[in-house]
Amino acid sequence: MPSIHVGGMSCQHCVQSVTRALSAIPGITDISVSLERGEATFQAPKDLDWDAVRAAIAKAGFEPGNEGA
Repeated sequence: MPSIHVGGMSCQHCVQSVTRALSAIPGITDISVSLERGEATFQAPKDLDWDAVRAAIAKAGFEPGNEGA
């Protein structure tokens, strides 16, 4: 399952915001965001646009890290 680090989360509202942002990206499903680990994992197609993932996280107000975190 792909994953990406998400910085700046401090509460469950943050988790929900990241989940909503990722769910808006076509092809991403089964999203799980961990506040404790500071990462999001999900199912995605092999040709996933990681720039779109990072942009969605940033637009939601958080700091996207590297994929595969």
